[in-house]
Amino acid sequence: MRLKRLILASSATFIAMSSTAFAAKPTEGGYWLQEAATPVMEDLHWLHNFVFIIIVAITLFVMVLMGYIMFRFSAKRNPVPSKTTHHVGLEVAWTIVPVIILLVMVVPSMRLLYFQDALPETEMTIKATGNTWNWEYSYPDNEDIEAFISNPLEKDEAKFIETYLKDNNVAEASEFGEPYLLATDAPLVVPVDTKIKVLITSSNNLHSFSMPAFGIKMDAVPGRINETWFQVLPGKEGTYYGQCSEICGVKHYKMPIEIRVVSKAEFAEWVANGAASHKDEAVQAFNDKNKTAKLGGGVTAAQK
Repeated sequence: MRLKRLILASSATFIAMSSTAFAAKPTEGGYWLQEAATPVMEDLHWLHNFVFIIIVAITLFVMVLMGYIMFRFSAKRNPVPSKTTHHVGLEVAWTIVPVIILLVMVVPSMRLLYFQDALPETEMTIKATGNTWNWEYSYPDNEDIEAFISNPLEKDEAKFIETYLKDNNVAEASEFGEPYLLATDAPLVVPVDTKIKVLITSSNNLHSFSMPAFGIKMDAVPGRINETWFQVLPGKEGTYYGQCSEICGVKHYKMPIEIRVVSKAEFAEWVANGAASHKDEAVQAFNDKNKTAKLGGGVTAAQK
């Protein structure tokens, strides 16, 4: 299958991808949410910030109240303590106010849950199957695209491909390069501004398909197909990275998810070229280099 894609790639003009406009991946020391790339993630950002404001307000109120109580009712300022045991107004207030706060939060929360869960009329479907230890992607609506395996890149392979793409001025090269434990040899390619249904399952263990910038996280369960959806906003073309978010076994850390978002015209050209890209050529060049090293009696980095 990989060979077929490479043959098609060599017999046709490679796709001239536009420069990466946007991309997202985990950052070292990061503490905030990744920038939103879909309407769902935009709403998640809004809800997060909304609830965060409420939490900060409650925390400040309690801190100020406790400070006032400790100051106003200290033994020095209040030698004769009050023996009050009930206050109807206070008891009603601290019962009703929390209920009102919860109602204020539950309305947008339930609205967002419905927005995430209820699939709209989608324009295309992709299927992601979790294996040990990689993801398999297929496009059930498009017979011209064969199912393919997306494997994680080893350190030396990631470095070689990153250098290869940059040296050849390939526009599809991610601004992040090829990050180890995030980059793959065959990313999932999808068009921008398209409602896409994602069917998620597993061939063995429990996995979880997670893409933070898209606001999606869905379990991959053997014998069951779960579904979710996303629509990357216009102007957000680029490379996005996620990972399996279920502790699925000894090589759980080697189940990255790489999604490349391109324009609709570029996606149509990618399909017409047999789903081939410059990254396929880079992977093949790396494999050829290793074969040459083996034939010459050398020891490849992968063997060390």
